[in-house]
Amino acid sequence: MSEPINNKEDVKPKSVEPTADIPNDEVDESVYKRGQQDKWTRARKGDKRENTNKRFKKNSGDKKEREHKVTEFTPRVDENGNPLPKSERRPKKKVACMIGYCGTGYNGMQIQNNLDVKTIEGDLFQAFVKAGAISPENADDLKKNGFMRAARTDKGVHAAGNVISCKLIIEDEDILEKINKELPDQIRVWGIERTNKSFDCRKMCSSRVYEYLLPTYSFLPPKPKTVLSELVKKGKADHPGIVRDDPEGDAWWAETSQAILDSGISQDDVNKAQAILEATNSIDNEGSEINKEDTKLYNENGEITETGKLIKSIKQIENKRRRSYNVSKERLELFRDAMKQYEGSHNFHNFTLGKLYKDPSARRYMKLTTVSDPFVIEGTEWVSIKIHGQSFMLHQIRKMIAMAVLVIRTGCPISRIQDCFGPTKINIPKAPALGLLLENPVYEGYNGMLEKFGYNKIEFEPYKEEIDKFKMKYIYDKIYGEEVKENVFYGFFGFIDTFKGNIESKEGKHIFDFLGAVFESGLSKDNKVVETNKDNEDNVPAKPQDNVD
Repeated sequence: MSEPINNKEDVKPKSVEPTADIPNDEVDESVYKRGQQDKWTRARKGDKRENTNKRFKKNSGDKKEREHKVTEFTPRVDENGNPLPKSERRPKKKVACMIGYCGTGYNGMQIQNNLDVKTIEGDLFQAFVKAGAISPENADDLKKNGFMRAARTDKGVHAAGNVISCKLIIEDEDILEKINKELPDQIRVWGIERTNKSFDCRKMCSSRVYEYLLPTYSFLPPKPKTVLSELVKKGKADHPGIVRDDPEGDAWWAETSQAILDSGISQDDVNKAQAILEATNSIDNEGSEINKEDTKLYNENGEITETGKLIKSIKQIENKRRRSYNVSKERLELFRDAMKQYEGSHNFHNFTLGKLYKDPSARRYMKLTTVSDPFVIEGTEWVSIKIHGQSFMLHQIRKMIAMAVLVIRTGCPISRIQDCFGPTKINIPKAPALGLLLENPVYEGYNGMLEKFGYNKIEFEPYKEEIDKFKMKYIYDKIYGEEVKENVFYGFFGFIDTFKGNIESKEGKHIFDFLGAVFESGLSKDNKVVETNKDNEDNVPAKPQDNVD
């Protein structure tokens, strides 16, 4: 048996083309270098082994120095500068904390580098430290505690249920009560459950449920003689039988118009106010007969003008009647049918920003949509809309709500929502962020694994009674109060009704391309819906002071 070759340099390539200077049985090793796994590879021109080694040694040395850089230990001190004794070392356990919060007054869920910025996680972390769930030595670093959230909410957005995973000291039986005692009333920890060490509340979350609260007067048709109302009227004339008639909505607006006239406001003043609102919301106001001075609601001294008083009086009458509106069963069922169009797997590229139709990440799966029966709070009727989906994109829920509502308001075919999933670029506005809240994340798949390990499920059902009381007091009341004070939904849909795009430009034609497509190019000669080839961006300006979810 031949001895193994210890000297790897004895190994030669089996075939090398001979040259005039090199015999057939010899190899010019200068053109070869040793690569990884002892392979022979042809050397690149100008590549010298010595230089490569020097660079490697230099870079590896810098890396080692960075990795083993010693940081000076700074002991904890009291107010007088005296060192504090180390706290007793207690075991930490990986847990899932089920929480709920009202986002009003907070700059979102996630803690910021600037500790002066008020966040939900910032208050939670401090409560954990004060309650003894996190040791003082780890009180300045979330990473040491494996802090992670299931869903991140932005400024002002609420959550009836959310989950954070972290390592906590949970030896005390009353640790939950201690933590809640250190928290403000608008943040609650519903429960703490043990998990395995690899648990990540964001990655293990199988789906999420969001809720959206909507006043039912949002389903009323556009105000007569507005831009959107005229667009609907034109659609009915051009395509009979396609756009739904709305005798209930027409009767409501007739009664409202009569109430305005009965208050002493003349029809000429009503027409003037309408023209001013449309001129204010127009992208291109050139050629308008309205003087710019007449559109000012307040003068330079901040005093309300006669025009401002007129518009304010009309809005007060309309708003009072909206508050007393009760949706019919037929209209509510129509809205439920519209929301059902979202269920299943669809391409939601039109329901977010910056997504193309061909982008695979635009495809999302909606498991279930539900619309509650109407309920009245302080004289205004509302409905609760819940959307259960695997995942959501930026602004997706708000655009889904706006699209479904506008289909009801304008009499479009319900199937128009399905057209939004196609390749055509469609401009969809965002419904107000005010009504949006996270209901809870869902851990269907992971809960089965937890049970095998002997742990409890991560679910919110055991705390339903507490959560419902919390929602009513700290979330719903905040939403209702802001709507009464700011008229958010009234302002949003009023802006939509009177918005006039630049008709001569491709961008912002009429009001929104998806409505214009139904009444114009979206129908063939035989009244069948066909694809359009529009590729313009969302050029509908955001309503003033519109929040971002």
